[in-house]
Amino acid sequence: MAGENNFILKLENLNLRFGGVQALVDINLDVQEKEILAIIGPNGAGKTSLLNCINGFYHPQTGKVFFQGKLVTGMPPFKIAQLGISRTFQNIQLYTGLSALDNILAGRHLFFKTGMVSGAFFFGKSRREEIAHRKAVEDIIDFLEIEAIRKQVVGALPYGLRKRVDLGRALALEPKLLLLDEPMAGMNREEKEDMARFILDIFEERKIPMILIEHDMGLVMDIADRVVVLDFGQKIAEGPPEEIRNDEKVIKAYLGKG
Repeated sequence: MAGENNFILKLENLNLRFGGVQALVDINLDVQEKEILAIIGPNGAGKTSLLNCINGFYHPQTGKVFFQGKLVTGMPPFKIAQLGISRTFQNIQLYTGLSALDNILAGRHLFFKTGMVSGAFFFGKSRREEIAHRKAVEDIIDFLEIEAIRKQVVGALPYGLRKRVDLGRALALEPKLLLLDEPMAGMNREEKEDMARFILDIFEERKIPMILIEHDMGLVMDIADRVVVLDFGQKIAEGPPEEIRNDEKVIKAYLGKG
């Protein structure tokens, strides 16, 4: 794990309200450059709202978000994506009528530099750019072991493979920080094991730190370096997995007594 002050992301006193509902309450949080940080908590605890504040989908009423030392609070999502924060979604957000390859290629849209006219004629710089992006996408397809479905329409794919394509599209942005919102939700045991393996490979081989939201406590304890627990929008615990496993407040709020 990285040194104590080696942060890539820092949240300070984040507060988010929807009318009279307080979704996040004074959240202070950091992500180190070399760690997988898991965020757990019961449904409605504010986990997805926290990710939405990080990547600009929601704007907190008070508090600050810093990414690589830069204040990003209030920035639009595409600006934050350009800085290097990418994510997957709890409910898969893919172009169901396009192939797996084209969905992953869409994740590289921020890197396209040529204009509409040169792109239409497909020569010179435009052609070289297209080849480079296609190569990057093929590398991701190989990495995630989805060569067999690369040309298949995403809407016809099994759920587990669609989740993998969603992860591939997030990787296509070449992120410096990856936000994973329940990447294993709805999967069977074999699919979960595959996804956990890919997450660890991304972390170890591509050196990408992550924030992981996940309900499968066994998987969280196996792959996370540190765990933060939310309950009713408040952070009630933080620490290594073995410490969180035995925390009385966590057992009461999330795991249940007995």
